[in-house]
Amino acid sequence: MCASLRDELPKDLMRAHRRFEAWRQQRQGRERIPQRLWALAVRLVRRHGLCRTATALRLDYYSLKKQVEATAGPVQPSAPAFVELPAPAGLSKQCLFELDNGTGVSRRLQLLGYEAAEVAVLARHFWDAD
Repeated sequence: MCASLRDELPKDLMRAHRRFEAWRQQRQGRERIPQRLWALAVRLVRRHGLCRTATALRLDYYSLKKQVEATAGPVQPSAPAFVELPAPAGLSKQCLFELDNGTGVSRRLQLLGYEAAEVAVLARHFWDAD
């Protein structure tokens, strides 16, 4: 690893890089990466991202991605939230929206007395909730 790249890496990534290099030097033939090193790499992915960790540890991006996905476990859906908005006085407009965030979660909004443009803020919060 070049000196400039070493200087840019956080300490924990640099320590992990040294551990992987020590293992590579002492391994026999095409021995598989031990589970303890995979677990270390997965922890670092959560802190530094997949691409940066794979590059720093000289790991195959897709193999590391599989390891991360295998340890992730099922995603727990968030509890539905009810937001009641006060209706503006004197307006009788009605809007009905159904929002779907692409992961199987959807929300239905029925608004009385609101303009459709005002729903953008609610929709943005819903889509950014992950």
